[in-house]
Amino acid sequence: MEYYSWCRKDEIMDFNFNRYKFSSERKLTMASRGAVAASQPLAAQAGLSLLQQGGNAFDAALAAAAVLTVVEPTSNGLGGDCFALFKADDKIRGLNASGYLPENFVLEQQSKAVSADSKLQKKQKKQNEQKGHKGHKGQKREKREDGENGEQGQKGKNEQKTGADRLDPYSWQAVTIPGQLAGWKHLRDNYGSLDWDTILRPAWYYASRGFPVSPVVAVNWERALEKYKDELSGEFRENFLESFSFAGRAPRPGEIWRSPRQAETFSRLRQAGVEDFYRGELAERIADFADRTGGFINFSDLACYQPREVEPLKIEYRGHEIFELPPNGQGLIALQALKILEGFEFADHGSGEELHVRIEALKLAFADGKEHIGDPEKLRVNPEILLQESYLSKRRQEIKEEARIFQPGEIDRSGTVYLAAADDRGNLISFIQSNYTGFGSGIVVPETGISLHNRGYNFVLDEKSVNYPEPGKRPYHTIIPGFYRKQGEYLGPFGVMGGFMQPQGHLQVIQNMVDYGCNPQEALDAPRWRWQQEKKVVLETGFPDYLAGELERRGHEIEITSRAGGFGRGQIIFQDLENGTLLAAVEPRADSQAAVY
Repeated sequence: MEYYSWCRKDEIMDFNFNRYKFSSERKLTMASRGAVAASQPLAAQAGLSLLQQGGNAFDAALAAAAVLTVVEPTSNGLGGDCFALFKADDKIRGLNASGYLPENFVLEQQSKAVSADSKLQKKQKKQNEQKGHKGHKGQKREKREDGENGEQGQKGKNEQKTGADRLDPYSWQAVTIPGQLAGWKHLRDNYGSLDWDTILRPAWYYASRGFPVSPVVAVNWERALEKYKDELSGEFRENFLESFSFAGRAPRPGEIWRSPRQAETFSRLRQAGVEDFYRGELAERIADFADRTGGFINFSDLACYQPREVEPLKIEYRGHEIFELPPNGQGLIALQALKILEGFEFADHGSGEELHVRIEALKLAFADGKEHIGDPEKLRVNPEILLQESYLSKRRQEIKEEARIFQPGEIDRSGTVYLAAADDRGNLISFIQSNYTGFGSGIVVPETGISLHNRGYNFVLDEKSVNYPEPGKRPYHTIIPGFYRKQGEYLGPFGVMGGFMQPQGHLQVIQNMVDYGCNPQEALDAPRWRWQQEKKVVLETGFPDYLAGELERRGHEIEITSRAGGFGRGQIIFQDLENGTLLAAVEPRADSQAAVY
């Protein structure tokens, strides 16, 4: 049997970097001084290097986050948003650094990012591909908004509608004020210990000197690039391809990629600080480019932006405390689903009946989330109401033996990269940042390497919706960090990125640990399921056939897939409260690594 090929192709060994013939097993990684878990090894190691230089968990998280914008541009960049849950000064706190629509936003104004010709060409190309395509079974049904990079789109009633009901994701219409770097600044100024020159040096190094592209990122890059070549036109297309391709080609696994424009931006940020993005030369470049190309962001929008600390939402689930951020993030969905499930007891853990109830509870929570999650200043309902037992008991009764399609409950009106870091001083941080769909809008500010996100794509063009787009308004946000505490035992950050998969991932990881006795690495390794829409559920390869059969008998429409990209990517770091040991677990569906010492 031939196990290896030593042939070379374009100076890259002709290995299949994303195929593994033999099952492998990850172990929990343990240490006592510090740990950083991220979806890309170079980012995790960058964070660890700052811990070893005397920095704390916040410095490490920011260094890792900055490196991720370079080594995993398919999921995040400098023009996105971020959120965090963290423990500092013996208190668990939250940070919302999401942006809002610019003050001059006008819904009727047409963007220049996508021409009618490019859309027509895309439609014709898709029709031709469908006529001649003979892919493996299930591939056609697995199409997503952005392939398997960034945030996995999940078309259905749990996601907003497409087409005329949403803003154009490849245009200025969908670009909200990027809050990410302001979030970085808040964390460094209030909780970090090192200067920007030190924190951003690893990111600058990899952008200028280059790095070998990791296997999963390479696959995502190739898929995303084809989509952006179809969607963008004119100057936007030219800027994008200059910044993120080799003359229109994506880098291959192991190929060295450099980002000279991004290196120049990091060089500036190291000297001037990240506030330059909001009140300096970079802010002027962004505003001038927007003004010249039909955008809405002006200098004042950037200069006035501030992130905010928020009080986390917290529930107790079977004696374990779970923390999520309040809206406009969707962490509320995970908490509500867990509380609904807490009211059920099962004689046979892992049975088809139990899985059916888990799926139905998640669907109920998504129905409420779609109705009520939006800009925290525009909410019509206090999120705490959705977690009250009086309301949950009513929702619980809606779960029957057969799969159902749920509507929001009646309420008395009164109101994706993820990383984790820890140090030996008691600081722990759960951190997430994103462009939203892949590279975001595809609008790249010239000569900066900054690709602006398209978070506004989550607005809904329904004036009755809490998520109707208006100037100064934040959209429904998918990215959510999580935090866990078991009094006297374990404490720490966890998260699963991936669009509308995120609360589903949080739910499954927590249940794997609490209900099924999995250690953190097992909890991430376990096969996942994904509710898609109405009665459709996608199971990851690894679920027993009998479970799929039982779900089908209960009315669920089941699809099984081996494509791991749609099931999210997570990391976990727990601190053993008895002896201080740090336990780190990483995602097997990504290029992840836990770096410790």
